[in-house]
Parts: sequence; structure tokens; C-alpha cells
Amino acid sequence: QVQLVESGGGLVQSGGSLRLSCAASERTFSSSGMGWFRQAPGKEREFVAGVSWRGGLTTIYYADSVKGRFTISRDNAKNTVYLQMNSLKPEDTALYFCAVRSGSSWSGADVGSWGQGTQVTVSS
Repeated sequence: QVQLVESGGGLVQSGGSLRLSCAASERTFSSSGMGWFRQAPGKEREFVAGVSWRGGLTTIYYADSVKGRFTISRDNAKNTVYLQMNSLKPEDTALYFCAVRSGSSWSGADVGSWGQGTQVTVSS
């Protein structure tokens, strides 16, 4: 199982920015994608953003709630995926998890490996 280590979380004011990083312990070429999920207190874990690859084609996905504000990117050489978060809102406050996808969807059931999570707190 791939080991994932997230970093970059913290406390930021509304409207601010943070950049999350997720380093994988090995190459994830055998997987079908990497992405980010988040879980707020009392809520279910939800998909945030993902990048998938198949046959040389890379596709990026975003949840509607973060489109236009968050950007996911991947550095193949470093086995790392990033999440640039701009115009942060208090409702973005959550524990953010990096994930390696083993299936074909962005549901939690198709995630093969999870990171330990990094906390993002946005104050109003």
C-alpha cells in the first residue's frame, strides 16, 4: 500500500490561501489517479479535487463547491500532488485527506490509500 504524507494545512483568515502537498512513498503509476477529500466535523467525507491518468491522458476533476478557487496539480518526478486553495471560506474548514485512487470513480470506495489528513481552518 502506498504511504501518503500530507502537509501545508493551517489556520487562515477568510479570503486567504493555503497550499497542501501530498508526497507518495512510491510511484503511483499503477493507480488510476490521486486526489483530495475533506471531512468537516459531523459531516461525511467528500471529494474535493482529483487528477486521473489513463493512456497518456490526464483529466482533472473538481467538486462544484471549489471550482474556480482550488487548483490541483501533480509533479511526477517528486511523486507529489498539490492542492492550491485560494479565496478560502469558513465552510472550507475540514480535515483534508490525500488519496490514491484504485478504481474508476471519485467515491471513497474506489480509494486504495489514504493519507493521515491535514487540518485546514478558515476563520471568518
